[in-house]
Amino acid sequence: MSKPGSLSLAAYRVLSWGVPNAANLPEIQRPEGELIWVHINAQERQRAVVDFCHRLQQARPTLNVLLTAPPEADLSRWDQGVYPLVNLPLEQTGAARAFLDYWHPDIGLWVGGGLMPNAITRAEERSIPLILIEAQIDIKIARSARWLPDITRYTLDCFQSILATKSETTRTIRRLGITSGKVTDLPQLYVSPNPKPWPEDELIETNHALAGRPVWLAACVQDKEFISVLSAHRQALRILPRLTLVLHVADTAEAEPLHRRLETMDLRCTNWDTGGQIEDTTQVILSAEPEDLGLWHRVSPVTFMGSSLERGASGHDPLVAVALGSSVIHGPFVHRHQQIYDQLDRAGAARMVRTATELGDAVVELLSPDRAADMALAGWQIVSEGAPQADQLIDMVQDSLDQRSAE
Repeated sequence: MSKPGSLSLAAYRVLSWGVPNAANLPEIQRPEGELIWVHINAQERQRAVVDFCHRLQQARPTLNVLLTAPPEADLSRWDQGVYPLVNLPLEQTGAARAFLDYWHPDIGLWVGGGLMPNAITRAEERSIPLILIEAQIDIKIARSARWLPDITRYTLDCFQSILATKSETTRTIRRLGITSGKVTDLPQLYVSPNPKPWPEDELIETNHALAGRPVWLAACVQDKEFISVLSAHRQALRILPRLTLVLHVADTAEAEPLHRRLETMDLRCTNWDTGGQIEDTTQVILSAEPEDLGLWHRVSPVTFMGSSLERGASGHDPLVAVALGSSVIHGPFVHRHQQIYDQLDRAGAARMVRTATELGDAVVELLSPDRAADMALAGWQIVSEGAPQADQLIDMVQDSLDQRSAE
């Protein structure tokens, strides 16, 4: 436990003294009930952390979540999701105290490096349980106090548990004097999507209507990708004459105009959103409702993730498709989810294409039962590999909150 009377810590607080600017106080109200404060040091870890928070709230539905980013982070570049996201204040004693007084968290979870001694030691003094995951020896010390010894050790010792992804990091932390039992190895959090269930009767009815035909899904397709997707479908139809395309458009306003275009292109189409029926001769099923992707991923062994083929696009999250057993094809422009796509590509669970011709070839190849099964298995291993460490961390958080409420 950190010692407020330590000369180094006392000197650090004096040298980093500062008070918060009233104009910078958050406009978001602190919600009633238990609150976990989760600090994310690196933007690329946000998706996995948010996924973990969703899983945590399934286990503890009344728990509120506050996410913080480093003081210098440009939040306009971060995903704005269901949880409040604010910058942690600058490394000043008064600012750290004001932050903790305002939010009054019941537990803190720090992800990665960029440790800020004032925020962390002040939280520990308030008896707020702190857990450090994906630990790094990376302390953001105020410039005027960098010469002080032991601040790193005092800061790390405030955490009741430290989980490192590398054994080398674990050994280094222990050599600093941190109690050995506090520090353990645990792989980093991975995104483990938990798709909503789909009504079994509708799924059975849709599969029956498709009558065993090969099916592929083009999801979240932008208007400038329509021609490429339809060209790929025509190309694949030469090899698989009974092939059906589920064409899901990114913009719902494009659905009806596209339907009219398809009627002039000698492609037999039905508009699912307006009650159209799947017939024996249907070649294209047009869909626009985002929630219906849960159905289409389940009936389509292959999914092309749209908004990725043309320059200027940024891609869509592919993990729900993977979790529902669909192999993934994507274009090169997926920078919004680049890390996930790279991981899927390396594992053989996804394939990148650059042209309509490559897309058509990939659809035919991946609809081969053996090929689709291999890719689905590779994808499932990725989306499920993060579950054990997430479950272990959820247990740690729940135990800490239960002990705190019992005191």
